[in-house]
Amino acid sequence: MVIFLNGNYVAEDTQISYNDRGIQFGDGVYEVVRVYEGKLFTAEEHFERLVRSTQEIAIESPYSLSEYIEICNTLIERNDIHNGTIYVQVTRGDAIRNHAYPKDVKPNVLLYTNSVERPVNEIQSGIPVITAEDFRWLRCDIKSLNLLGNIMNKQKAVEQGAKECIQIRNGIVTEGASSNVYIVKDGKIMTHPANNFILNGITRRVIQQIAAHENIPFEEVTFDASTLKAADEVFISSTTQEVMPVVSIDGTLINQGNVGPVVKQLQSQFEATIHQLHG
Repeated sequence: MVIFLNGNYVAEDTQISYNDRGIQFGDGVYEVVRVYEGKLFTAEEHFERLVRSTQEIAIESPYSLSEYIEICNTLIERNDIHNGTIYVQVTRGDAIRNHAYPKDVKPNVLLYTNSVERPVNEIQSGIPVITAEDFRWLRCDIKSLNLLGNIMNKQKAVEQGAKECIQIRNGIVTEGASSNVYIVKDGKIMTHPANNFILNGITRRVIQQIAAHENIPFEEVTFDASTLKAADEVFISSTTQEVMPVVSIDGTLINQGNVGPVVKQLQSQFEATIHQLHG
């Protein structure tokens, strides 16, 4: 496999310095861009968010949106990716270990591809999830490399036979360990506002656009765990999970364990959005 590292297309076993601040401090940001049938999906939105994340932590992104997209397309071609993802990482760079931002360092930029098929079976049948305390930092709007809180809660889900962990901060449902969270009540979609407590997902934005097109009410509002479990429908979304129905939460069935009509409508329109890539 060919990867992109700091301006060069190189072999995947290329080494990264132990002084990289991403390794030592998690001092960097990342994105994951979806590829469907060899074509990028919502790439501009992902790279706009990447650049915003770099700006929030005072890293100057060395590439423009169009340059990132060109790199991605080259990797898709060289690695013959049909369905998959492209992982993008920007760290502050290499420097002797010191907590303060070093001066005169160049960011390290890494991109590589993965072949990943769509989770078709789970999209059709839905998934079980659990809930847990959201103990992450207070800048979840930055897509940083600091994911320890996320992976600890994801591991709790795995250990309990679930696929995701919905996180709750001070009684309020925020988001999943690797997804955004939504409920449907009386035909209306509700999800946490896009503030510093959640990552404003790119798929979340696509869903919001679909809801507007389909005249489905979409409200950004907080709600608690009891409201979550009493919802008519619950679903999560992410770049790799798309529009994913939730059929049980902490063992409590949602919609009697069935995928609901609003989620099915969103899934159908999301599918149509993907197909638009191919004309």
